[in-house]
Amino acid sequence: MTVSVALLGAMCALYIAGVYLLLERSVTRIILGFLLIGNATNLLLLSISGPPGAPPIAGSGQSSDPLPQALILTAIVITFAVSAFLMALVYRSWRLAQEDVVVRDEADAQLGRSDQPATETADVDEESEFDRVDDDELRTGADEGGIR
Repeated sequence: MTVSVALLGAMCALYIAGVYLLLERSVTRIILGFLLIGNATNLLLLSISGPPGAPPIAGSGQSSDPLPQALILTAIVITFAVSAFLMALVYRSWRLAQEDVVVRDEADAQLGRSDQPATETADVDEESEFDRVDDDELRTGADEGGIR
């Protein structure tokens, strides 16, 4: 079995560009990187599927294997679904923050730098947002059609 060098080069270029775009902070570039990796995976499945042959229905000669074609169709559907989900996340992020950049969470970075586990560094005495709610506020929300 021989694989086309041009197909192999295109697949490698798509993987390299996709990984580079995945490492960016812009969510739009992350989506484009994911799409490039999905297309590179389709080319990989196409290149390892074997030599082309007659359709399996014809019954004459060596037929092609339908499994890689089914895997490519499945990969296309999965890539489409995940990219639609990522686009919905980008739209929601844009509506909330008016920016397309993933910001660095300082609290998460501080937890990553600490030597102690996260359970020991958190202060237990701090009041959470839910502890600050009065019972009167809950009752008023229940009267106005809120929680019952």
